[in-house]
Amino acid sequence: MHKHLRLALATASAVALTGGLLTFSAVTATAADSVHQPVADFNGDGFGDVAYSAGNATVGGKSGAGQIVALYGSASGVTSSKRTTISQNTTGVPGSAEKNDAFGWVSAYGDYNDDGFDDLAVSAQAEDVDGDTDGGTVLIVWGSAKGLSGATTVKDPAVSSHDYWGTALASGDFDGDGKEDLAVGSSSNRVYVFEGGIGKSGTAAGRYSFTTDILSGNGTGTLVLSAGDVNGDTRTDIVVNGYETDGSYHYNTNWYVPGTASGLSASGAQELKRGIITGIGDINGDGFGDIVTGQDWDPSKDGSQPSVPESSTGGKVHVVHGTADGPGSTVAVTQNSGNVPGSSERGDWFGSELSLGDINGDGMTDLVAGAPGENLGGVVNAGALTILYGTESGLNTTSGYQYFAQSTAGVPGSDEKDDLFGSDVKLTDVTGDGKADLTAGAYGENDFNGSVVYLPSNGTKITTTGSRSLAPSAVGVSTSGQPVFGANAAN
Repeated sequence: MHKHLRLALATASAVALTGGLLTFSAVTATAADSVHQPVADFNGDGFGDVAYSAGNATVGGKSGAGQIVALYGSASGVTSSKRTTISQNTTGVPGSAEKNDAFGWVSAYGDYNDDGFDDLAVSAQAEDVDGDTDGGTVLIVWGSAKGLSGATTVKDPAVSSHDYWGTALASGDFDGDGKEDLAVGSSSNRVYVFEGGIGKSGTAAGRYSFTTDILSGNGTGTLVLSAGDVNGDTRTDIVVNGYETDGSYHYNTNWYVPGTASGLSASGAQELKRGIITGIGDINGDGFGDIVTGQDWDPSKDGSQPSVPESSTGGKVHVVHGTADGPGSTVAVTQNSGNVPGSSERGDWFGSELSLGDINGDGMTDLVAGAPGENLGGVVNAGALTILYGTESGLNTTSGYQYFAQSTAGVPGSDEKDDLFGSDVKLTDVTGDGKADLTAGAYGENDFNGSVVYLPSNGTKITTTGSRSLAPSAVGVSTSGQPVFGANAAN
């Protein structure tokens, strides 16, 4: 079993956090659909916002309680001064900060109450609820003209059927009714969907569920949910990630589940290439969302399951092109493809984090892929990221690419051991110019305090002009107990 560590690290000790390369997942829905947009705007000011976790943060003396930081966009991008830092000790947020709750590890945005302001769904998937150990909880923090404030619990409808409620979250208009829906995963293979029009009382317009062929049980279940319109019908589709049920090793696999007039339909599900991190965006500008899957290990040359597990290599990205009938042909990209910078080396973890957005405004989605395990100049796990631009023929791997590390001129910081730069990446327009800017996590920075680096688009490409690094202490996160700020971004 290729163990994905988001859930494991939600309760990891500080000692475990220093044991080597640890990966988290964050995904981005970028394909055009009727409601869910690639830009979150929590305060309705016209500038895109981002939210990054500090899921191991100490709050009120409780280690691992967790926080999440919403960074509000502006004409000059994101800064440490314009933000909201939220924990379960924040006024108006249900519950209280408790040891190893892991609040903020997983989050998703959407305008769930249809008031014109995006809201933030956040889980504390390891929270004990009414005597149910690790039952988990999901909250919606409400957007307003003043930003995020107040929250409502999204109640678990089947407490005895699973644990870790909120292990995965995703938003979209799955039935095409013009309202945002919220999908919630747990340790089960059953995904629950709360239909749009979720009020501040916590009541949704409706609720249903579906299953896919992945393993269920503690340590398994739904690991990642990714949303976007693959088949161009203006209804949001979803990709469910979990461990496969066949074979002896149980790699991560992905199931495409289409949106229909009655919601997500597992009867139309299709299994995709193995991998963990997933995003959906229209890379070739044909009106269909392409599914991009990051496979941070490479068990065999063609991606099929070997008889025994093989050592991790450099990692790869699969692009599954969308069509009117759903997923189509697949193209693989590694650091050995074309002129992609770097070389595919064991432990690079290329593609272990990825995000999609239109950096240059040409109508085709671009890709940023993190390689947080990349060794640079003898520095172990310094980390780097690569940007590949979308064209009518797909990702351009021969020219126009960009490569950034903390040793790149103009990027804040320097290459240091276990910084893990690129441990999460997010493309979204935070300056209001219609072009996607880049934020990137380096959750190993300064002994796993973490950081978020901002790199703006100049309208043509990502640039270091105006770049800055945001440290946890500057955004209201305690550096006690290794908070790993920047490990996950809201999708």
